[in-house]
Amino acid sequence: MKKMSGNLKIKCLSAAIVFFTTVIFLNSCRILQPYKSQSFVNSKSLYRDQVNGDTANLANVPWDSLFTDPVLDTLITEALKNNPDLQAAKVSIKKAEAALGQAKAAFFPTFSLMAGATNQAASGASGATVAEVAGSSAWEADIWGRIRNSKRATYNMVLKSEAYARAVKTQLVADVANLYYTLLGLDAQLDITKKTVLNRNSEVETMKVMKDNDMITGADLVMSQSSLYSAKVRIPDLEQAIYETENALCLVLGRGPGPVKRGKLENQDIRIKLSQGIPAQLLANRPDVQEAEYQLRYGFEMTKAARKSFYPSLTVTATGGYMAGDVAKLFNPSSIFWTFLGGLTQPVFNAGLNRQRLKTAQADQEQNLIAYKQVLLRAGKEVADAVNGYRNNQEKISLRAKQIEYMEKSVSYTTELLKYSSTTNYTDVLTAEAGLLSAQLSNIDDRLQKLQYIIDLYRSLGGGWKY
Repeated sequence: MKKMSGNLKIKCLSAAIVFFTTVIFLNSCRILQPYKSQSFVNSKSLYRDQVNGDTANLANVPWDSLFTDPVLDTLITEALKNNPDLQAAKVSIKKAEAALGQAKAAFFPTFSLMAGATNQAASGASGATVAEVAGSSAWEADIWGRIRNSKRATYNMVLKSEAYARAVKTQLVADVANLYYTLLGLDAQLDITKKTVLNRNSEVETMKVMKDNDMITGADLVMSQSSLYSAKVRIPDLEQAIYETENALCLVLGRGPGPVKRGKLENQDIRIKLSQGIPAQLLANRPDVQEAEYQLRYGFEMTKAARKSFYPSLTVTATGGYMAGDVAKLFNPSSIFWTFLGGLTQPVFNAGLNRQRLKTAQADQEQNLIAYKQVLLRAGKEVADAVNGYRNNQEKISLRAKQIEYMEKSVSYTTELLKYSSTTNYTDVLTAEAGLLSAQLSNIDDRLQKLQYIIDLYRSLGGGWKY
C-alpha cells in the first residue's frame, strides 16, 4: 500500500511538472513574438486629397540645393554647428548610449573581491582571529530573454534620441529659413513704406503750391499732410519688428543679439518641383514619426520583459579564496576554499509587484500607440495643409498682381483728375493711395507666404536632416 502511494505521488508530481511546463511553453510562444509595424501607417487618406502615385519626395532634396541664397546657406550651417537645442540633443544620444552599455553589461557575470579579518572572543578569554581573502561571482542565465528585452528596449531609446536629434535638425533648418525670409519681407515692406513717405512728402509740397493758387482747399492740404504721417507711423513698427526678428534669428544661430547680414526678397526663388511622395515615406523621412515608433517599440519590449518576470530565473553564484586562522598561513594551499551554487527561483508571491509592473507596462504601451497615431496623423495634416496652401498662394499672387496694376492706375487717374476736374476731391486720391500701399504690402506678404509654404512642406515631409 505504501508502494502504491509512492507511485501515485510520483505520477502526480510528473503530471504537475508536465502541466506547468506546457503552460510556460504556451506563454513563451506569445512573449517571443517579435514587434510588427502598425498597419495603419500606409493609410491612403493621410494626405487627404493631395495623394498621388509619384514617389519623388521633396524631403530627399538637400537643404543647400533647396535654398539657393548663399547667405542663408551660411546661416543654416552656423546654426547646425552652434544651436544649443541641437547640442543638447546630441548629448542626450550619449546619455542613451551609456544606458545601453549598462543594459548590455547585465548579460555578464558580476565579480567582486573582499579581504578582511575577524576576531571572536568570549568574556575573559583570548580571541581567535580568522583572516580571509576571497572573490565572489554571480550570473543570471537569460532563459526567457527578459534581460534581452530590457536591452532591446534601451536600444530603442538610443534610436529615439537619435531621431529626436534629427527632428531638432529638421526644425532648425526650417526655423532659420523662416526667420531669414521674414527679415527679407520686413526689409521689403520698410523699403516700400519709405518710398511712399518720399512720394507723399513731395505730394504735400505740390499741394501747398496748389493751395496758394486756389486750386484746392485748405482741407485738402491738411488731408495730404495727414496721409504723409499715416505712412510715416508704419516705419517705427517695421523697424522694431526687424530688430526683434534679427535677435530671434541670432538666438537660433547660437550667437548674441545683433544685426544679421542678408540679401533681398526679390532675389529669392525656389525652382524645385514640390512633390510630397506617398504617405508611407513619412516613416523613412520624418524624424518625429520615427521617434514615436521607437517609443512604441520600447513599450513593446518593456511589456515583454514585465511578462517574463513571472517565469523562473536561473542564478549561478560562486565564491572562492583563502581562509585561515593564522595570517602567515593564509595563502597556503590548504587554506583554499570555494563554493558553487546554482538555483532556480520561481516567483510565487511578490506583494503584487510583478502584476502591477505588467499593468503599468501595458498602459505605457497603449499610451505610446495613441501618441504614435497622433504624430502620424498630425504629420499627414501638415503635409496636406502645406501643399494646398502653396497652390492657393500661387493663385493669390496672380490676383494680387492684377490688383496692384489697377490700383496704380487708380492713383494716377485720380491725381490727374484732381488737377483738372472739379468733380474729384483729394479724398479720392487718398483712398486710391491707401489702397495701393496696402496692396503692395500684402504682395510682399504673399511672396513671403509662398516661401514659407515651401519650407513648411519641406519640414513636414522630414527634409533637412539627411545632409
